[in-house]
Amino acid sequence: MTETNHIPYDIIVIGAGSGGLSIAIPMQKFGFRVLLIDKTDHAIGGECLNDGCVPSKALIHVARQVHQARQATAFGLQVSGAVDMARVMAYVKNRQDEIRGHENATYFRKEGMDVALGTARFTGKNEVTVDGKVYQGKKIVIATGSRPRGLDIPGVEGVAYLTNQNLFDLKALPGKLLVVGGGPIGIEMAQAFRRLGSEVTVVHSKAMILEKEAPEIASVLYERLRAEGIRFHLASEAHAFPDPHHLVIRKKDGQELTLPFDQVLVGIGRELNYEGLDLEKAGIDTQKHGLAVNAYLETTNPDVYVCGDIAGSLKFSHAAEQQATMLLNNFLSPLKKKLDNTHMSWVTFTDPEVATFGASEGQLQEKGTDYEKLALDFTEDDRAVVEDYQYGRLVLYIEKGSLLNRNPKLLGGSMVAPGAGEMFQELVLAHTQGLGINTLFEKIYPYPTASAVNKRIVLHKKEEQLTGLVKKGLRLLYNV
Repeated sequence: MTETNHIPYDIIVIGAGSGGLSIAIPMQKFGFRVLLIDKTDHAIGGECLNDGCVPSKALIHVARQVHQARQATAFGLQVSGAVDMARVMAYVKNRQDEIRGHENATYFRKEGMDVALGTARFTGKNEVTVDGKVYQGKKIVIATGSRPRGLDIPGVEGVAYLTNQNLFDLKALPGKLLVVGGGPIGIEMAQAFRRLGSEVTVVHSKAMILEKEAPEIASVLYERLRAEGIRFHLASEAHAFPDPHHLVIRKKDGQELTLPFDQVLVGIGRELNYEGLDLEKAGIDTQKHGLAVNAYLETTNPDVYVCGDIAGSLKFSHAAEQQATMLLNNFLSPLKKKLDNTHMSWVTFTDPEVATFGASEGQLQEKGTDYEKLALDFTEDDRAVVEDYQYGRLVLYIEKGSLLNRNPKLLGGSMVAPGAGEMFQELVLAHTQGLGINTLFEKIYPYPTASAVNKRIVLHKKEEQLTGLVKKGLRLLYNV
């Protein structure tokens, strides 16, 4: 027997991850009647808190401290002993629990929000049932996220492989860790476990890691990881598990190799979570790779929207927050906005970090955009010299300059350097606000701040603008 809640909610949010919380919390604070649904209390916070950004960055933080301690032996310190993985994971869990203190059902209920825990499914166009109880909403947002894509090769059923969903439950450090997948998750964790003491091998199907990044940026990181002792098999596919501790890989040329491992971590992409929602009962259509959604993140049911990974766009926590901001605007303003990823940016939290914003060179070429490419190695940057990261590199794409346009705007770019995710924030701001390169040229950077490379690359461009005619004019002005 079902129990019906006869007072409709202003909005029902299914999924309490980055996207769902970024809608539910503001709507509740604005004075609307909100119902937040997730499967369990522990699931609140979503992938980011439970299995993604938070635990991975906590682990990376510990691994960096361990690595820096070992590097200090070059200056006379003595470091010995092995990492205690139980204590490492205890730290990770502690950081999660601290954040979970304000991301749980009890907390939200105290704040005045209704929370239903259980499995949600649609039973009508504006109706959702959770474990036998029916809820109605004027608007409904699906924010159910995604999950790791499974590995489907012979013998996989006999291997208890790791994904980001169970990686942080490890009780002991693997002696040999095999990572299948050279994307951000695989590469971040490969470096972290190498620094903690594992022997790490990465198998990736593409010719270079982080294939969405500019090759000249990704290759810098690749060489740094190799220098730390990580082994790579690029342009190689996982082919079969002959037994629970060996993987056969097949290279593009047909050669096969057998790699041993104690644990294998799989990071080969994501799949969307929408099975079991009974979408057809709400008039919501699906397509090949997920839900049918328009540029306003509306489904084929005009009262049901999507937010976060389930939207099938960029799978970042901050992309979910961007989508939530757009939806909130469209809920409350007559001026509707479409989803626009033009100003999206992201960071891979390796050491060095890889930070990217705006359009890639390939996208600019595909659109036929007239652009210039600026590139800067950090070889002569004083901060890079004293802190030993002269391998750093910055690439910017700007509008094609001319005599009439000597302040071209930023179109996109990437940086690889320690702390690049912080150093490039002003580039992101300039790009978002449509500012030209003169904004960076005219800024006074305290010496020797790391972000001064953002001005240095523009200085090189300004030097190019000093043509013979310009120099002659300057001499005339000087002698007046």
